[in-house]
Amino acid sequence: MDSLRSGHGGIQMLLTAEQEAQHIISSARNLRTVRLKQAKDEADQEMALYRSNMEADHQNRKSQTSSESIAKQLEEETQIRIQSLKESALKVSPDVVAMLLNYVTTVKN
Repeated sequence: MDSLRSGHGGIQMLLTAEQEAQHIISSARNLRTVRLKQAKDEADQEMALYRSNMEADHQNRKSQTSSESIAKQLEEETQIRIQSLKESALKVSPDVVAMLLNYVTTVKN
């Protein structure tokens, strides 16, 4: 009868050990799930920050390019206007010189 009790006690110990092992495994799975969720949340935050930085950088580059483009366009328009004024001056220059010579050489009493 002692061997039956010791066999029954051994089985009981095995069942208890199995339950403890199941609790440990369950706890480890829960911890792993929690940690995976934390890692995903951290990655999402990091990705959002990175995206925000990249978008800000893109906007800065875009505005710089836009400013440079506007400056270049204004420079081109200015050069065109300067050239137009030079051409106009060349056209009227002989008339202005003739008019000035006329006033300088005319004697009034």
